[in-house]
Amino acid sequence: MKIQRATEKYEAWLGERIPLIEADLKRKHALMKEGPFPFLRATFYRWAQAWPDVSPETFKAPVALTVGDLHVENFGTWRDIEGRLIWGVNDFDEVWWIPYTCDLVRLATSALLAIGSQHLTCIEPKPACEAILQGYKEGLRAGGKVFVLAEHHPTLRGMAVERLKDPEGFWEKLNAIPAVRQEPPASATKALRRMLPERGLKFRVVHRLAGLGSLGRRRYVALAQWRGGTIAREAKELADSAWLFARPGGRKSGILYQEALDRSVRCPDPFVQLRGRWIVRRLAPDCSRIELSSLPARHDAARLLRAMGFETANVHLGSREARVFSQDLAARKPGWLLRAASAMMQSVRSDWEEWKKGE
Repeated sequence: MKIQRATEKYEAWLGERIPLIEADLKRKHALMKEGPFPFLRATFYRWAQAWPDVSPETFKAPVALTVGDLHVENFGTWRDIEGRLIWGVNDFDEVWWIPYTCDLVRLATSALLAIGSQHLTCIEPKPACEAILQGYKEGLRAGGKVFVLAEHHPTLRGMAVERLKDPEGFWEKLNAIPAVRQEPPASATKALRRMLPERGLKFRVVHRLAGLGSLGRRRYVALAQWRGGTIAREAKELADSAWLFARPGGRKSGILYQEALDRSVRCPDPFVQLRGRWIVRRLAPDCSRIELSSLPARHDAARLLRAMGFETANVHLGSREARVFSQDLAARKPGWLLRAASAMMQSVRSDWEEWKKGE
């Protein structure tokens, strides 16, 4: 199936489950043409179709509660209940019961694409894959461990806080978004209101354009002035994982976002909660996804990728014992992750080239 047809079918499938915003979908389609990396981020539905055929040996692996749409820009920071800065996986929109290797291969593929576009520097594909795998194995051996940046991980902390140097720009960008013309669904408004710090607090609602995989879905942000400054709460509408579109006939459908949060080795963000079909979170300069473009010019790519591998283990350990993954990894031949990621990178590039030709 050609990528254009796959996209049409997926969006029709998704549109049967939640309302979609046509203008945002058009923007998503345009962004998909900009490069293989944004194309990868936007097309987990295509990955779910292609991966089992392109890399069948990595598809045969124990199933876990898996992020699915994992990539090097699906990590960020938040504040836990103690106010500590925590780093980890930022988005579980596509989480499902999938062979655990999906996260490793997709993370490695995104790293190779980022290296090719010069967003990850000072590292080559082989050591990049080795760093991810090393971090993952370390996470399994440790039984998982949260990345608390206040006391530990100084290098990672330095990379994470680089983008916090301009908080004024963050709020200026949000406050510049015009209010929505049409009243949001009552369920979204209720979810936003319940996450505000005071009852009866007045707020205005805007529609935020963010992400790539979720672009086209309804996403509302409540902006309010509270005790001397702006605060923001976002409600994003969720749907079934795209894995179920590509591979129907398995487990019954459902949204597993909250289950993934609860099961993972994690210091939860107290402001992230699932309310019906809406995932609600606080938005702030220190509570958001980290883009590679915001990293210091001379970042330690190997250390960063190792941390990403470790955090991936934190997620998987919520559903299976470490020995299950360790035994499967021990049976794999050296270099398996680089081979699988290289094959998937070629598959992504091929689809991207086809997409650029026109819809």
